[in-house]
Amino acid sequence: MNGSVYDVEVEVEEEPLPTLGAVLVGGMSAYSLTPTATKAPATSANALTSPVAGTVVSVLIETGAEVKAGETLLVLEAMKMETEVTAPQDGKVKAVEVAVGDAVQGDQVLIEWDD
Repeated sequence: MNGSVYDVEVEVEEEPLPTLGAVLVGGMSAYSLTPTATKAPATSANALTSPVAGTVVSVLIETGAEVKAGETLLVLEAMKMETEVTAPQDGKVKAVEVAVGDAVQGDQVLIEWDD
């Protein structure tokens, strides 16, 4: 400024991002949305768990079904987007723990595998 040189140091204070609590989804969602290309395998030792909190839009398999890795098993809707939950491995379905219209939480068991 006006022929003078100044060295200026600026200290920027970072604020921590706020955290959100659990998201509960009601049953008032519209099932007519077009599914996205998102596929989310969710795994556990003897169970398939939900990758997100949402509402079950469709269940494409039933107890006793033989499934292949990558096969779409059910569709969840969360925040107006549909997520296809796929089989992480080949196996046999021991039990389907959810039904169309059920609200699920993240990491909730959706399907149990037969040993």
